[in-house]
Amino acid sequence: MPSCEMMLHLFFDNNVIIDLLNNKYVIAKLNKKFALKDMGDLHYFLGIQVTRTCDGGLVLTQQKYVGEVSKKAGMVGCASCHTPLPSTVKISALGGSSFYDPKLYRSIIGSLQYLTITRPEICYSVNKLSQFVQAPLDCHWRMVKRVLRYLSGTASYGLHIKQDSSMGVTAYSDSDWAGDPDDRKSTSGYCVFLGSNLISWASKKQSAVARSSTEAEYRSMADAVAELIWVKTMMSELLYPSPEAPMLYCDNLSAVLLAANPILHSKSKHFEIDLHFVRDHVNNKEIQVSHIPGSVQLADILTKAIPSESFLHFRAKLSVHDQQLIAGSQNCSSSTE
Repeated sequence: MPSCEMMLHLFFDNNVIIDLLNNKYVIAKLNKKFALKDMGDLHYFLGIQVTRTCDGGLVLTQQKYVGEVSKKAGMVGCASCHTPLPSTVKISALGGSSFYDPKLYRSIIGSLQYLTITRPEICYSVNKLSQFVQAPLDCHWRMVKRVLRYLSGTASYGLHIKQDSSMGVTAYSDSDWAGDPDDRKSTSGYCVFLGSNLISWASKKQSAVARSSTEAEYRSMADAVAELIWVKTMMSELLYPSPEAPMLYCDNLSAVLLAANPILHSKSKHFEIDLHFVRDHVNNKEIQVSHIPGSVQLADILTKAIPSESFLHFRAKLSVHDQQLIAGSQNCSSSTE
């Protein structure tokens, strides 16, 4: 469980944090609800290294853990690559020979899932490869090794949490329609920002086949709206409500119009529950929905394997940076264990 100070950094500006952390009364009140122990500044927790920056921010990395996973897979000293998966790859559960050690495959996949805590850009790759743990093939293991090569070359990268006075909540949702070559199910992805900080993200395969790209996008939008409602409620419980309705960005114009236009209702009965769920929150002005071009759709990195140029651009937008470069550019000494 993250320290009290780390959680406060996510939701309050620097002056408020100083007042709260110096207030013994607040700590005492929190201690009545939660078991707290002041262990000083956070440096290392459950495989996550915490580096402080001079501007009061944090960089969360798992460099040591990446090394342990690479060693387990026999990939120490491997050549690096720019992306977790090739943009042209179509991973299938059919064809090819069975992998000789399914137990090793499952173990590495489990470790990669833990790495997504600080590395949101590998969520799609890990989600996709997790779908074959029951009967992995040699081609699946080659893709796992590709992900490990990417991580080995970017082991010092992590999630950068910055000081930000903005408390606005924004989200991006996207889908890859019928992207699975085996069952033609789509992949949903979304990411949620508090100010400029990434606080929530997901990549998952949809449970039903979408009959159109609009349906796939709308189902992804419904997942994002559910997450936004949860974040909004949590902020209210922390007595720091969002100043305005969260904004959700989607690159499918039909899905955006469908959120507020009942005329298309007759064409959308096969996903009617999601339709009304999103529309109710939009009509009640609890959520705002807006269209954006696909070129700036950050959630694209969570739904498919994309070319390296786009991948590197979106990775930076998700606030995944090299902790060594951040500390060096600010002439700030890092604290890691």
